[in-house]
Amino acid sequence: MCAKKKSGSTAYQCTQCSYTQPRWLGRCPDCGAWNTLEEVSSQTEDALPLGVPGFGRSGSRSIPLSAVQSKEGSRFILGIEEFDRVLGGGVMKRSAILIGGEPGIGKSTLLLQAAEAARTKGRVLYVSGEESAAQIRSRADRLSLASDRIEVLCTGLLEDITRTLDEMNPVFVIVDSIQTVYSPAAGVVPGTVNQLKLCSQELVAWVKNRDAVLFLVAHVTKDGSIAGPKALEHLVDTVLSFERNEEDIRFLRAQKNRFGSVDELGIFQMTASGLLPIQDPTSLFIVTRSGALPPGVAVVPVFEGSRVFLVEIQALTVPAKSAVTRVYSDRIDSSRVSRIAAVLEKRVGLRFSDQDIYVNVAGGVRLTESAVDLALAAALYSARTDIPVPPVTALIGELSLAGEIRPVGRLKPRVIAAATLGFTRILAPAAEDGAEAVSDIRQLVALLFGASQRG
Repeated sequence: MCAKKKSGSTAYQCTQCSYTQPRWLGRCPDCGAWNTLEEVSSQTEDALPLGVPGFGRSGSRSIPLSAVQSKEGSRFILGIEEFDRVLGGGVMKRSAILIGGEPGIGKSTLLLQAAEAARTKGRVLYVSGEESAAQIRSRADRLSLASDRIEVLCTGLLEDITRTLDEMNPVFVIVDSIQTVYSPAAGVVPGTVNQLKLCSQELVAWVKNRDAVLFLVAHVTKDGSIAGPKALEHLVDTVLSFERNEEDIRFLRAQKNRFGSVDELGIFQMTASGLLPIQDPTSLFIVTRSGALPPGVAVVPVFEGSRVFLVEIQALTVPAKSAVTRVYSDRIDSSRVSRIAAVLEKRVGLRFSDQDIYVNVAGGVRLTESAVDLALAAALYSARTDIPVPPVTALIGELSLAGEIRPVGRLKPRVIAAATLGFTRILAPAAEDGAEAVSDIRQLVALLFGASQRG
């Protein structure tokens, strides 16, 4: 006699990889994570909602690509210059944008300002799962923002949000934050991997069929990455990261952008009136001094998107406190610092193997391009020998392991920007109007430090 198959109504799904099986296990057989299987309602494929990955509504048909109408130029210009710049010239209709940042950095403030600017385009819906309507109104009043045509929905239930979206048909939607949105179809606990996937995909599917824009606010983890699975970033069109320096400056950059560059940097200042775009940030990261330049400081023109900034690199070397030397650098990759120090030790004979190295970038901006190598090398040499770099000197170039100074892209705009801010001596890999060519690290040391150099 055959045993009758039990028709259970529940299953267990891994919150890390979505692996599903009929019984609970301590360890997921697919990804190996422990204690991640949670009970979920089992449904047939036809009953699954749109937001479940791998399933969608039936009836879709293919069409020739030539029959698709291009939507180029279909953007909302918000009028917030730095915000529009990072988005690629405005926010594209039928797009979803994910913005992440640490608590209190100003995500809600920036999006409320954007909502106020977008209200002239049509109705705006602000969905809040963390704050009350009174708190949002209080912030709007504090920022002196017009609140007409902006509607507030304080809930985390996905079904209430989608029903309101269908009734209102807004052109600008803000969900603050996506970690607070949940649907009973994926359990009752918000913030799980399944909830994030289901709710995000349902909201993104809504905006893709309308001339609207969706902003999803996301929390971040301790290391600064956006919380939740990477699949959440794949669902949206643009991923924005909001960062801050030690003062009141905020940096907005795109980690992913289907409709623009990911190299642009938006710079804001947090004030009592909200986030204000900094109109001319060229000299923002240059420290104003009344006296001579201290040892361990060098200046480099760097590109962030389409703009040039003059940035000050600061270095300090001290005898190692243990047998193992360390590099402390969070604004420039520590492996780059170690490589430049090794080149100086090998090609110039300056010893760093018994030193702890500290590197900082004034203003808190993060530097990744290779054009900073020359200025970093000069700052390290200056810090180790306690000889300052000559004043009003800017340095541009990539340093090879052989000690050669290699060319960098867009040299002319860098030289012009440095000269405009009063730098009278500019050392670069190639001769340019206003710049002095330098070929290797030994020549650089001789030109900057002359006979006073020490080994």
